[in-house]
This record gives sequence, C-alpha cells and structure tokens, in this order.
Amino acid sequence: MDDVFIYDHARSPRGRGKPSGGLHEITSVSLITQVLTALRERNRLAPDAIDDVALGVVSPGDEAGATTVRMAPIAAGFADSVGGLHLNRACASAMEAVVIEAAKIRAGWADAAIGGGYESMSRVPPGTGGGGAWGVDPRLTADHPFMMQGVAADLLATLRGIGRADLDAYSLASQERAAKAQAGGFFDDALVPITDILGTVVLDRDEHPRPGTTLEGLAALPAAFEFEGRKLGFDDVAIQRFPQLSEIHHVHTAGSSSGVVDGAAGVLIGNREFGERTGLRPRAVIKSSVSLASDPLLFLDAPPETCRRALKRAGLGVSDVDLWELNEAFAVVPLVLMNELGVEHDRLNVNGGAIALGHPLGASGAMILGILLDELERRDLATGVASLCAAGGMGIATVIERV
Repeated sequence: MDDVFIYDHARSPRGRGKPSGGLHEITSVSLITQVLTALRERNRLAPDAIDDVALGVVSPGDEAGATTVRMAPIAAGFADSVGGLHLNRACASAMEAVVIEAAKIRAGWADAAIGGGYESMSRVPPGTGGGGAWGVDPRLTADHPFMMQGVAADLLATLRGIGRADLDAYSLASQERAAKAQAGGFFDDALVPITDILGTVVLDRDEHPRPGTTLEGLAALPAAFEFEGRKLGFDDVAIQRFPQLSEIHHVHTAGSSSGVVDGAAGVLIGNREFGERTGLRPRAVIKSSVSLASDPLLFLDAPPETCRRALKRAGLGVSDVDLWELNEAFAVVPLVLMNELGVEHDRLNVNGGAIALGHPLGASGAMILGILLDELERRDLATGVASLCAAGGMGIATVIERV
C-alpha cells in the first residue's frame, strides 16, 4: 500500500450566502475553477500531472450540476484525460472526496488527484434539485421520522444537558478566534482571491465573521428553531423517540449556528513518486479516515465515535492528537465532542469555525483539513484530526500527520 501525502491545498474566501454577498455574481463553475487553477499554477503542474478530481456539492441542481465537476478541471487548464467525480455525503462531502481519491492512490490505482468541493449557496440554495425521500415519502417516514436539523441540534443539547449559556460562550470564542486568525493572516497562504469575468477581484477574505460580537449580543438573539419544533411538530417527534424528555429546550440561535456562505476548496494529494516526479515536498501524510453513522433523528452526534475509530485505525489515542478541527454546524457539536473525548478547547478549532467563518456545505471538509494542516505547521506540531457531522446522522474523521 502506498502512503498518501497532502502536497497542497487552496480555497476561496467564504462569501455571505445571499445576493448581497461578495461571491454572488460568481458562477459555481467559475468559483471552483479558480481554486483548481490556483492549485495547478502555484505547484507548476503539467496539465496531465494528476489522474482525477473529485468534488463534493450538496445541492447539485441548476448550474451546480454534475457537468460542472467534469468541466471545471478542463477550464482550470488540466488535460482532457483528467476526469471529474461528483459526490454527496452532505456536509462531509469534500472530505469524503479527498478520502476516495486517497484510497485509490493507496491502492495503487492512481498517483495523484485533487479532492475538494464547492457550494454557491447564494445562487443555488440548499435543497435545489430535491431533498430525496426522507420526510417526503410517507411510507418511509412512517417508520423513520424526519427531523429538521436545527431542532436536532436543540434535541442533542437537551439530551446532553448543554444550556444556552454554554452555547453562547462557545460561539463567542469562535468569533474571537476567527477574528484573531484573520487579522494575523493565518488563512492567507491558502486563500485564492476570486475575480469576476473582467479579472477584477471581488473577494479576497472571508466576509462572514463578526469581530464585534459580544456575549450580551448573543444572549439577546431569539431561539432560531422554536417555531419548527413546537408549531411544526418536530418536538413531538423527538419526544416520542426519547420519552424521558418532557420538552425540547430551544437553545440555538443564529449566533450559535453555522453561517450560510459561498465557497470552494481543493486538496492536492499523491503518492511519494508523484512528489519526486514533480519536485513537490509532501506536507502531511493521511494516516486514516473513517466514515460512520448514528441515529438519523439525532443527526449530529456521530463525530466522537467516528474520531475514536479513525484514531484506532491509525494506532493512536486522543492524547496523541495535537490539534482538532470539527465543523461547527451548531455549537452543540463541538461541545459534545469535547465532553465525550476529553478534548480541551484550546486544542480544538483554535482559529474559529463555521459559526464565525461560515459553512459552504460541499466545500467545508476540504477547508477544515487545510486549516488544520496550516495550523500544525504554524505551531510546529505533528498530529491532527479533522471531523464533520453530516445529514442523517453521518460523520467523517481524518487523521493526518506532518511529514
């Protein structure tokens, strides 16, 4: 089996996912093409240097459809021989894209590839292209009740005894850490300034963070999912499954939930021979990766066990990990992981997370993998774990070690 190395990564800034956002005028194919072009140009890759590109996108409707994944590498200057794979493991899609390509390289079926993803949430809203059978087909939903994700976050917090004050405090830290990282230029090496059709830069930094956030401001925000829970019946569904609860405490707000943004990212991976052939220095080795699922009604609780299994496959334990990156879909997700695995907050999401920076669904997995690697290098540390929860109770975790 070949070792699989990370050679480079790049991402767009995250633009607010609304018509007034900085990336709204940029088409899906242009957004991911600019990231792929940056990876090719700055690593001086020949057009046929890689074998494949796999990209996650959660809402592949309209302009973001599967032909985008095939044509983006070609538009980025790669050879016609470089194929494109579209995949969707919900929020875990981009990391899964990296892992699928890594598995082919490890098996000796490819030498190099790019895994990543994109999501233009201001142009192609979540759910475009249909949401599937869950919650729509009554024959399925009768036995497997559908749960709205935000209510699931409140359900998980209620079950684990995590209150509003804990969520707000964590969310404030995410904003403060992101502001410090942005001001310190910690993201700059990976950022690809995005240009319009005239070549004018339209966005060169993440625009979702709110550096002026205060605890008082967060405390004043209304519960975001109380109406869906109490008026649309999702609370009743949850209590039927968990009868030990008399009610669901609606504790998440817009300030403790991930931001809706546009964004794209890619990770260049390959075997050792690829690096020797191209003159590139490997930055990290992918030690293991595990995808796992739990109760779809809980939706968000898979990361702790997923991380345990990924670490076991790598021959490591929690204490061996220097830094953790976990997608902040909601503030309850990292709090549960820290509680269950005994991870200190000063080792997790040290540069903030999706609460501050935003969560471009199909791209986030590649983004946090890159942020983790950069921070390991900046601090001269060795081992990191990146993880995400995903729709339907799924999760993914990947262990990397610096070379």
